Amino acid sequence: MQISTIQAIEILGTISFAISGSFAAIQRRLDPFGVLIIAFVTSIGGGTVRDLLLGDTPVKWMRDVNYCFLILATSLLTFFFRKHIKKFKVTLFVFDSLGLGLFTVLGIQKGIAYGLSPGICVALGTITGCFGGIIRDTLLNTIPSIFRQEVYATACILGGVLYFLLLHFDLKADVAKILVIGFIFALRAIAVKYKLSLPRFGY
Repeated sequence: MQISTIQAIEILGTISFAISGSFAAIQRRLDPFGVLIIAFVTSIGGGTVRDLLLGDTPVKWMRDVNYCFLILATSLLTFFFRKHIKKFKVTLFVFDSLGLGLFTVLGIQKGIAYGLSPGICVALGTITGCFGGIIRDTLLNTIPSIFRQEVYATACILGGVLYFLLLHFDLKADVAKILVIGFIFALRAIAVKYKLSLPRFGY
């Protein structure tokens, strides 16, 4: 069976966020069931919110249980091989950033398929990329990255704008998707390495 670019992005994004959620749960010393739950909500959270906003129900993971099995397999493998990973923080960051880029593109594509304006498509991409992490961090009693100084949602928004700019200059859609995923990942990495952040307001 031939897999389309969007299907490949969805599969890779699901795996990336499942690993991200699993490592976040392992850091908090949750049991295997807890790891599975956190991996699951991280992987499907953003897409579920997006599909509910679009009225696309039942949501994707309910229509295709293969994604549930994929999350289950990924989370269990991550849990059982956790002792071979020395730098949990780095691994969590890598897969979280990769999932962010992949799911942002996926959300944008869903908006385009529904004939929505570019601005709304970018918003859907940001929701798809960010909300799984928001739910994960909330369940783990951590302030979500999107609400801190980290460049998180900003990376999704800038990536979405870049995607439509690339299409405007007649770049092939598949190439634009890959470039945007790389851009979001790189922007997150640069922001963390050089401690770049949005200004904080308050007293």
